[in-house]
Amino acid sequence: MIEIDGSYGEGGGQILRTAVALASITSTDVRIFNIRSNRSQPGLKAQHMKAIETAAKLCDAEVRGLHIGSQEITYSPLEIKGATCSVDIGTAGSISLLLQCIMPMTAFSRGEIIVDVTGGTDVAWSPTMDYLNNVTYKALEQMGYHCNIEVLKRGYYPEGGGKVRAVFEPSKLHGFEFERWEQNIKGISHSSNLPEHVAQRQSRAAKKLLESKGIECDIAVCNKDEISTGSGITLWSNYSGASHLGKKGLPAEKVGEMAAERMIVNLNSGASVDPFLADQLVTYMGLAGSGTFTTYELSKHTLTNIYIIELLLGVEFEIQEKEKLTEVSVK
Repeated sequence: MIEIDGSYGEGGGQILRTAVALASITSTDVRIFNIRSNRSQPGLKAQHMKAIETAAKLCDAEVRGLHIGSQEITYSPLEIKGATCSVDIGTAGSISLLLQCIMPMTAFSRGEIIVDVTGGTDVAWSPTMDYLNNVTYKALEQMGYHCNIEVLKRGYYPEGGGKVRAVFEPSKLHGFEFERWEQNIKGISHSSNLPEHVAQRQSRAAKKLLESKGIECDIAVCNKDEISTGSGITLWSNYSGASHLGKKGLPAEKVGEMAAERMIVNLNSGASVDPFLADQLVTYMGLAGSGTFTTYELSKHTLTNIYIIELLLGVEFEIQEKEKLTEVSVK
């Protein structure tokens, strides 16, 4: 059994998600302790439990210590098999973070995996589903990964109620050298239970700022009445993306501008991937045993992820500073 200190580095839910996924793939028993011990509300929260429960279902894992507030679990996986299951995270727990936990596992499954998830599609502190589909998956496709993720309903904080169907096929991962290349920006501006002009104003403001910098863009506008109320915008180009969520008191124009500002930073950096994608890519690079990318900011999240990957997979990452960029590779 490998023992992992859950307070290491960033010390959040990322350690759990990565450790559980890689333990499942390598059929390794793990004990994770000090889970989120540095947080104001330490231990497991509902969304962490649901991610671990879902992973356990896919590989018949035995899990001990799985309850709200628990700061220690043991996870003993068996073989990853094909399955069809439904998961309700409850309220607006992040669907993308739950999928982040099981997605590496699905590449090593013995059959197709279909997961229907109810929760939050566009919530704070997590990638939006539009980012996962148009940035993360686009990058993983280059590494031989196969899936289809469909957003059926959007879910915002606090009501949630978003619905996603994800279909995963077994995949043979391989390394890839990510390089920066030019492409026009695409995006989607959306809202629910709000006047139609909210999503339109978000889109117009983002487009105005981008075009003032000479950047062409195509931003779709979508307004539907779902269970929850909210708005947001996600922009993407190649292996970079940016998003911002609406909230009470924040003008729609500001929402669009803030997403556009982040996208401009991404493009001007000259990096092949944005910092949030870097955090997700390292897991698959470790599993493939090779791969390279550059980014302009190596987050604590990513460094923590690398530590867990090296611990469980026995691979070694190389990090080199190159002018204003950081190159990350597995050799």
